[in-house]
Amino acid sequence: MTDQSPQRSSVYTNPSFLGMVATQFLGAFNDNVFKQTVMLVLAVSAMGNQEDDLQGQATVIFSAPFILLSGFCGYLGDRHSKRTIVVLSKVLEIVVMGLGMLAFLSGSAAAMLIVLGLMGSQSALFGPAKYGILPELFPDRDLPRVNGVILMTTFLSIILGFTAAGFLAGQIEGKLWIASVACIGIAVLGTLTALMIRRTPVAHPHMPFDKSVLLISRETRQVLRSDRKLLAALLASSMFWMAGGMVYPPAINKLGIDQFEFDEAQTGMMAASTGIGIAIGCLIAGGLSRNRFHGSLVFGGCLGMFVSLILLGIPTSAKHHSLLGPAGSSVMLIILGISAGLFTVPLQAYLQARTPREHKGRVIGAMNLLNWIGIASAGGVYIVVNLLFAQWNKAFPEWTIPPSAMFLAAACVLLPLLVLYHPKSEDFSDVAPASARNPD
Repeated sequence: MTDQSPQRSSVYTNPSFLGMVATQFLGAFNDNVFKQTVMLVLAVSAMGNQEDDLQGQATVIFSAPFILLSGFCGYLGDRHSKRTIVVLSKVLEIVVMGLGMLAFLSGSAAAMLIVLGLMGSQSALFGPAKYGILPELFPDRDLPRVNGVILMTTFLSIILGFTAAGFLAGQIEGKLWIASVACIGIAVLGTLTALMIRRTPVAHPHMPFDKSVLLISRETRQVLRSDRKLLAALLASSMFWMAGGMVYPPAINKLGIDQFEFDEAQTGMMAASTGIGIAIGCLIAGGLSRNRFHGSLVFGGCLGMFVSLILLGIPTSAKHHSLLGPAGSSVMLIILGISAGLFTVPLQAYLQARTPREHKGRVIGAMNLLNWIGIASAGGVYIVVNLLFAQWNKAFPEWTIPPSAMFLAAACVLLPLLVLYHPKSEDFSDVAPASARNPD
């Protein structure tokens, strides 16, 4: 059952749509303010010594709860109303932000990393319900537009969150707990907006618990084995987030602070430029997709990301050891973001439309699991590559590898996706299985 409306454009005035957009925007803003503030603290503390850079470890800590909990959270999304899960996750966000205030008060990096892990746990609960509820609220024909707005506002929150984090880290150093007071208020507001979302029926109210749901349930594995296109899309999404996890924000923070010698505020603004590009790309992809999955958008977005990463990573003997320099790098980060938006919006809508209704929560949970395995792997790759660069620079100081070379490593991660994944365009009426189609 979906919201009924005489005009298709009324999706933008639907209270559930407005509530969902506001809820995820406020939550993503809070997440990114705290996460980027912690990342900047770690990057500044390691300035001049690559081996002390703990951003890769922070990425793994934030990602680990998604790997451990996404399957179970997907099960909860099918076993209970996804709207209930959304509201519960927002209540937990209030608690986590309160603990974040205590972590900043303590000044302990270890405490900040622990709260970062708790934040990942709360977000892991929110993720499957967030994406799984959209096909229950809206017909398939509206999913590209809805996903375009959801992703665009998500990355708008990243822009604002990264900018705010850079300002806070630079201006109120030693008093970062002050920011947490505002974040607690935003979490409360996000809980209230979640109440605007209408209740949805439980997809599988009597589904028994099985330990296999802690990762990927047997039923979900059967769905993926029987639908190679769905499986390929899930793997493509995971590879995308693996490359993205290396770049955003660890490599960008190192580029700004270590290579361009920016302060935290300038670095935060440079990181936000990628979010600006993603917001633009999401709007373009949402407008172009309409009732159709455009495989050419996915491939074009992947190609654009690969070329952007190569150009960002090419080292030179110039002052900043970068082909593009500070201004050119900021512009290229916007282009990188646009390409990412073109890639992810149609792919996200395709995954939602193709999944059978009774499996949406668990398949979205599996998608989250694979995406966060990709992001956690990005943290691991970042740690290894960063240490290799540090050892090389010690052994061969006359041929120093600059931090921007991390973008080349991310391009290498993306290369198999560019070579192997070339999806064909399809109408959404052909994409969705009969059990997943929503009535108009």
